[in-house]
Amino acid sequence: MADSMSEMLRQDMQCEGLLECFHDLKEIDKEVFQLLSDEAEPLTVDEIGDHIDRERSTAYRSVNRLLQAGFLQKKQINYDQGGYYHVYHPRDAEDISQEMQRLLNDWYAKMGQLIAEFSETYAVEPEPESESESESESGSDSDSESKPVASPDQ
Repeated sequence: MADSMSEMLRQDMQCEGLLECFHDLKEIDKEVFQLLSDEAEPLTVDEIGDHIDRERSTAYRSVNRLLQAGFLQKKQINYDQGGYYHVYHPRDAEDISQEMQRLLNDWYAKMGQLIAEFSETYAVEPEPESESESESESGSDSDSESKPVASPDQ
């Protein structure tokens, strides 16, 4: 983990990298998000697939990843004669940014807690060992002192 964390921190992070880091999004997901951000009106999955020149199933998987990550909103449109379809549009960029900041803050707090636990677990252990060594050394000294004192009394 240290290698991957060090490597990640050394990378020149770009905005697109942010989407990958926080939500494990793929290139196509960024393309779909950009498309929906550029469009004035929400689009169906079929329209998204047509715009990005991919099959409907591929567009659908991308839309689902973006929905799960909280980047898109889904709206149901009802037909007058019955039935419905869904259209998708991006959520407000400021709302998404604030959520990512909260995620980062939560992650930072959790990492800080794990580092503190690591320090408590591993930094404290050597101290008792050195104390027990000095106790055993001083204990053996006091044992040798008490034995001669105890043996003349007997």
